Amino acid sequence: MGETDPHPHPDPDPDPTPANKKHQAMLDRLSNHQARRGSGCRLGSESAPAFESVSSFLSLFSSAKQSIESDLSRIRTLSSDPKPDIDRVSASVSDLERTLAENSYFLPSYELRSSLKSISDLKEGLETLTSDLVPKKKFSFRKNPNPRKNPSEGAILAKDSGVSEQIEVGMDKRSNFATGSVVVKDSPGFRNKKGAILVKNFKVSEEGMGEFTLTDLDSCEVYLKGRIRALFFNRITNCRIYCGPVLGSILIEEVSGCLFMLASHQIRIHGAKESDFYLRVRSRPIIEDSGGVRFAPYGFFYEGIEEELTDSGLGEETGSWANVDDFKWLRAVQSPNWCVIPQEERAGVVDASVLEEKGGADQ
Repeated sequence: MGETDPHPHPDPDPDPTPANKKHQAMLDRLSNHQARRGSGCRLGSESAPAFESVSSFLSLFSSAKQSIESDLSRIRTLSSDPKPDIDRVSASVSDLERTLAENSYFLPSYELRSSLKSISDLKEGLETLTSDLVPKKKFSFRKNPNPRKNPSEGAILAKDSGVSEQIEVGMDKRSNFATGSVVVKDSPGFRNKKGAILVKNFKVSEEGMGEFTLTDLDSCEVYLKGRIRALFFNRITNCRIYCGPVLGSILIEEVSGCLFMLASHQIRIHGAKESDFYLRVRSRPIIEDSGGVRFAPYGFFYEGIEEELTDSGLGEETGSWANVDDFKWLRAVQSPNWCVIPQEERAGVVDASVLEEKGGADQ
């Protein structure tokens, strides 16, 4: 079953500059290469990979990066409103980041880290440019007359002279492991639960909702059945979490003493302690600032999951769960922060076929 790109390219500039034309052509080449990748292609396989070689991908990536940097410099010289140009460059950075994620499975660890650092630098440059050229909206510290149930959702707590106040911030939030900034996605999800059994069954009609968030859970059992596009975890303690296939990425932040069974194309873990991860994943799992984490193959089951895994491009076990990248361990020897779970200590297959939906997901 074909998948629709969840991040369509923006409409081209109606009056593009030569730099914009060059960059758009580069993005088209990246997209065309990605479209030809197909399912399960790897370097060295009989099928052609997304790019002819690692060097060809890095060459295209470098050209796109230089084009974006050129656009950032050009925008500073404009006498007109820079906002439309900044928006276009922002979209280009997002496209380049997505292309890197989709091809990360064949990049060597060093090249992947270097490319992620380049994306981080581009984002930082864009943020600086925006801060310098786009007028800031005025705001003031004030007490929120209608505080949220959980202040961490879409707000930052600031303490001044013992008084807690909330500063509302934008809700387009994601974890960015390249820069180390971590935020919680404002999407439907389970929040602020303790000692609960939580079950969510994603219907086919709900795939358009895109994302689901689990945050501030303690000593819970969570079962997510069906397919979804992205998952976000934040501040999860002593929980057991079992998930069906995720079409895009899973981002995990600040978890401790947990067991996860997850299937996704990309999984990134930040700030995990003493937790076990049973994974079905297309690219290498990424950990950062984590310790005592262990990995094993996926073992979640419910009626229909095999078909869902296949339709999501996750039908085959690739063994990537055991090929973990630790971004804070740069030595050639094995990172001490993670290991494979010994066979005798692994959990068995977990069958959630008979579980009914419960728990009341927050909207």
